[in-house]
Amino acid sequence: MSKIGIRTDANEMIATGHVMRCLAVADALREIGEKPVFIAADDAPRSLVYSRGHEFVSLGTDWRNLEDETNQIQEAVKKYGLKAMLVDSYSATRAYLEELQRMLPVMYIDDLGKEVYGIESLVCYANFWKKFAYEKKYKNTKLCLGMEFAPLKKEFSLCSKKEIKEIPENLLLLSGGTDPYHALEKILKGIALERWRRIDVVCGKYNVDYRKLQYEYAAQKRIVLHQNVTNILELMQKADIAISAGGVTLYELCAVGTPTISYSFADNQIDNVVQFAKDGLIAYAGDMRESKVTAEIFHILAESYTNKKERKRRSQKMQEKVDGKGAGRIADVLKEVVMF
Repeated sequence: MSKIGIRTDANEMIATGHVMRCLAVADALREIGEKPVFIAADDAPRSLVYSRGHEFVSLGTDWRNLEDETNQIQEAVKKYGLKAMLVDSYSATRAYLEELQRMLPVMYIDDLGKEVYGIESLVCYANFWKKFAYEKKYKNTKLCLGMEFAPLKKEFSLCSKKEIKEIPENLLLLSGGTDPYHALEKILKGIALERWRRIDVVCGKYNVDYRKLQYEYAAQKRIVLHQNVTNILELMQKADIAISAGGVTLYELCAVGTPTISYSFADNQIDNVVQFAKDGLIAYAGDMRESKVTAEIFHILAESYTNKKERKRRSQKMQEKVDGKGAGRIADVLKEVVMF
């Protein structure tokens, strides 16, 4: 058994997406006999990591300035006997990653393509990975490219073919770890409630509207609010249609095969949602920072509601593209790095 470090962060500013995809890889590493050790700038992700039974180390540093933590992370590498490091952070710079690489083999999860890094391996599971021309830029780095490397929890690899109903009954609303533009509140205000038997609303850990929505919709029995969910797969499987922000959640919905309408609220989501729309997998309604997005969501939703054939086509294509085994593939590459 080798110990493999996972350097990532989560907080009110960056939400939980990085940690959640790293947890999927950590679970896969444990399955193949490796020991993941999470390393973060502060204690914010500790409870999430502990909930999955993994080791956690807080460096007591600033998550925005990773180059300043070189001494602390070097100590952690020595103390825990780490043999490789997975890094998932937008704050990671070329200088930081290459300094780490001098200590031990480094794998970096990248979806920005800003620089070429002198590291052991690189993962870009984003559906728009081709725009970065990685294969031309990297010669001696192991590349893990495409949606087959989307790091999802193991249960997403076990999904059966999605049943598409004639008339959808269950709607699922998601916004990710945060909801800075109050998307869930805006969508709920415009939904034709009488069309739905049940509407599940998933509020992320850092969603500031959760209590407000609980109060406003306490009398609406068909609206069920959730926070800190542990059964997201079950909710996705029950849903006939989902409305979701961009990010890892869209890959999960693909694995389940739930017809989905997406929106964005951050620049780093736009390539993702636009590519899903271009590929004919997930309809894109627009950027929540613009005023007309909710109207477009309702327009697409009305069309999807009555078009079973299109929902079925999209569902089948989604499951063909994402099989839910990406975390295992990443774990296998990390193990190869350790072995050699």
